[in-house]
Amino acid sequence: MMMPNVAFQTLGCKVNHYETEAIWQLFKDKGYERVEFDSTSDVYVINTCTVTNTGDKKSRQVIRRAVRKNPDAVICVTGCYAQTSPAEIMAIPGVDVVVGTQDRAKMLDYIEQYKKEREPINGVKNIMKNRVYEELDVPAFTDRTRASLKIQEGCNNFCTFCIIPWARGLMRSRDPKEVVRQAQQLVDAGYKEIVLTGIHTGGYGSDMKDYNLAMLLKDLEAEVRGLKRIRISSIEASQLTDEVIQVIDQSNIVVRHLHIPLQSGSNSVLKRMRRKYTMEFFGDRLTKLRQALPGLAVTSDVIVGFPGETEEEFMETYRFVKEHHFSELHVFPYSKRTGTPAARMEDQVDEEVKNERVHRLIELSNQLAKEYASQFENEVLEVIPEEKYKADPDSGLYEGYTDNYLKVVFPATEEMVGKIVKIKITKAGYPYNEGQFVRVVDDVPAEKTAAIN
Repeated sequence: MMMPNVAFQTLGCKVNHYETEAIWQLFKDKGYERVEFDSTSDVYVINTCTVTNTGDKKSRQVIRRAVRKNPDAVICVTGCYAQTSPAEIMAIPGVDVVVGTQDRAKMLDYIEQYKKEREPINGVKNIMKNRVYEELDVPAFTDRTRASLKIQEGCNNFCTFCIIPWARGLMRSRDPKEVVRQAQQLVDAGYKEIVLTGIHTGGYGSDMKDYNLAMLLKDLEAEVRGLKRIRISSIEASQLTDEVIQVIDQSNIVVRHLHIPLQSGSNSVLKRMRRKYTMEFFGDRLTKLRQALPGLAVTSDVIVGFPGETEEEFMETYRFVKEHHFSELHVFPYSKRTGTPAARMEDQVDEEVKNERVHRLIELSNQLAKEYASQFENEVLEVIPEEKYKADPDSGLYEGYTDNYLKVVFPATEEMVGKIVKIKITKAGYPYNEGQFVRVVDDVPAEKTAAIN
């Protein structure tokens, strides 16, 4: 009896990649073997994205590619686009099973049912009624250096540009005991760094009585043996409470890097976006953070050319970014997402104006990134080597990130991948810094190192 094959293709964000790994575990437990998406497989699972109209389009292209690859395969579509537009996906010839952003565990039953009945199955239910976090186990990742750990699902914010609450439902936090258990499992599998992730990660605990993100961070540090780094994938300014800042300040393992989405540095634009903070508040949080954590890297997302954005409003953003020394920005030109209030707003900004503003902001971001990195020239930092240097794989150089998210290229060996090594930054730069290997940090328990020193 031949083992059945399954192939995966993931579009979109880190959460989708995490969930693909979880879905793979379900298939693995049922005796499936995983093959590359471009090879012939018995089952294809496409995990879709719907954050922009382009996300939908790309998702459709990938689905059609799978159908062409093996017309006899069972084609399963899941993820955000499946959740928001199941009928559109069911209408693509060759699609057999559609599951949204919940009930992923039912996918295998649907596949068996489809094989018997040969009738396409739409398993998508109303996500807005869901109030419970769906537990999915991910004991290890195909990528072996940084592990993601999903701690919550959904978002209650309904920003005017964003479709995600409709694709993911409302805020639901994962049981802290499950988070700790899964973290220990990942550390036991060899991961030194865990990235806490979710749809609205910093909102963790807002749906719980007497528990919050600050408490989760403390519990992870206290209870997970061998965990060396915790990174928060993204946190809103409003969730950076004094309590969270204090926990990060006192922690030995929460890294000196936070991704805090700004979206705009103009109060009038933020209001139109329905973002729940002002620039004054955001600026105050950054000042507080930097007092607690000198050398902190703050990265951010900015949307340029939101409907009605004037040159003056754009310049407010530009000045705010410059004044607060962000260490890197992800800059996006605003793109209409069908079904969101912003897509229906009058005074959409001209594409050329948008692109010109994007370029100005990217230039500023590159300059700020270089300035941030230059503070660390000649310093020794801890890096986790991730893979061979992409630009020159035969050079004996590897690349990885410092705790404060500087990308470093340095001489290393395959055995060092995934371990923590000390690297001296010999030449700061952007996107890469050059480093010199100092030593591997041994896995000596903390109490022993205290005795040695």
